[in-house]
Amino acid sequence: MPTDRPALRRRQPAVAPDDAVASSLRFIRETMARTGTFTAVPGWGGVAMGATAVVAAAVAHRQPTVSGWLTVWTGEALVGLVIGAWTTVAKARRGGAPLLSGQGRKFLLGILPALLVGVALTLAVYAYQITPTGEYAARTGVSDATASLRLLPGLWLLLYGAGVVSAGMFSVRLVPLMGTLFMLAGALSLLAPAAWGDVFMAAGFGGLHLVFGALIARRHGG
Repeated sequence: MPTDRPALRRRQPAVAPDDAVASSLRFIRETMARTGTFTAVPGWGGVAMGATAVVAAAVAHRQPTVSGWLTVWTGEALVGLVIGAWTTVAKARRGGAPLLSGQGRKFLLGILPALLVGVALTLAVYAYQITPTGEYAARTGVSDATASLRLLPGLWLLLYGAGVVSAGMFSVRLVPLMGTLFMLAGALSLLAPAAWGDVFMAAGFGGLHLVFGALIARRHGG
């Protein structure tokens, strides 16, 4: 039978004021982590990475073999990785920025694929040499992997730049701009003579890190 009586409502359990406040703060923090920008990009860490890269370029250019050249840059990559990771964690802790959640997690996932592809391509390119006729051929015996000098500087700059651009979508505006310039340097390196490889490496991993690291430190903290 129809009735004009209002529908009965179940009484909601009372929520303690402290629990309600804690829940609201947790919701606000999670929302900011999802929608904000990752500001824990190391400024002075970038400057340090640039300085070590300039030194590595000078040392690598004096190596008599491609193997020695590659060893120098591999060591520099490991040094830069340690500097970048340590300074990023330190800055994140000072600013209370999450590294493994929210924008910090997206930043790391954005740059990681390009770095892994760089490792794979380095191993692949090292297996080749350039013949006297200018063709690429599989490396045999103890002959040096001359294709590395021709291709790797440009590939490294392009892939690092692509990773920085991708990760920079979740960070401050200076980061994707820096990545774009890295990609430009990589493209120019592939078009330039092989002897210019270390010049582009010094300008990219050295100069761009120095300039943008200082800008980030000044505008967004070290």
